[in-house]
Amino acid sequence: MSQSEDIVPDSERRGLIGILPRAARPYASLMRLDRPIGVWLLFWPCAWSVALAGMGVEGPALILWLGLGAFAMRSAGCVYNDIVDRDLDAKVERTRLRPLASGRISPKGAWALLAALSLIGLLVLLQLRPLAQAISLASIVLVAAYPFMKRITWWPQAWLGLVFSWGALVGWPAVEGEIGTPALLLYAGSIFWVIGYDTIYALQDREDDALVGVKSSALALGRHARAGVALCYASAILCWAAAIWTLRPQGLAVAALLPMALHLFWQAATLRVEDGADALAKFRSNRFAGFLMFLACLVVGTAGA
Repeated sequence: MSQSEDIVPDSERRGLIGILPRAARPYASLMRLDRPIGVWLLFWPCAWSVALAGMGVEGPALILWLGLGAFAMRSAGCVYNDIVDRDLDAKVERTRLRPLASGRISPKGAWALLAALSLIGLLVLLQLRPLAQAISLASIVLVAAYPFMKRITWWPQAWLGLVFSWGALVGWPAVEGEIGTPALLLYAGSIFWVIGYDTIYALQDREDDALVGVKSSALALGRHARAGVALCYASAILCWAAAIWTLRPQGLAVAALLPMALHLFWQAATLRVEDGADALAKFRSNRFAGFLMFLACLVVGTAGA
């Protein structure tokens, strides 16, 4: 294998990225086109909020727009994160073949891609009500700061929670035109959910992170990682139960959370903290968990409509 082939990850030789023109593959890889799980995780809090707000007349179209926005903004976030972390990524085995870290894309090319993705985000922004637009724009500060958090705090997962849960604050006013207490509680619960699943994800990188001096909740929790994840998930369920109760104070409405609660309990109870493959599988299962939560919000939000 030649040196040029050695820096091309296997993911660019197969699947969706593998069928793209060779010149486009590094850019698709930079956007994590082969790993859509991040799009789902960014999208679900948006969809939850729209559903819990009762969907409204434009609910289905709004969810589609927010789905496009989640794709564009998650892709843009990956590009920005790799621009900031390109030197650090080159020192970590799992990330050394990323396009910027391996030199297959220049910083200038990455910035151009970031600008194009931001334009798609702007198109989505224009579909929202004014308050939802303002709240969406406010997230830029959090997004810009995120790549630096793992250098200054043991809990960058908490900051990611603030970022990836932001859609919960956007979906409700996109339907109602104002922010509501259920949306705030939905947001709080989502933050705990993100801390939980990203701690699971970070279990894969504990050795590399310790070697290069990167901080994470997985390192901070150490042998208590499983208990920490369980506590985060329990806190998420409590916040979501409060959100539903605020909207519809009925035990049957809160019971809609049971499938989601059981799924999160399964994740925490069966998590093997020393097994990177198991951690990745549990992390990815949160795509399904998000769907369970969406169904709960949809049932509660549209009941009696």
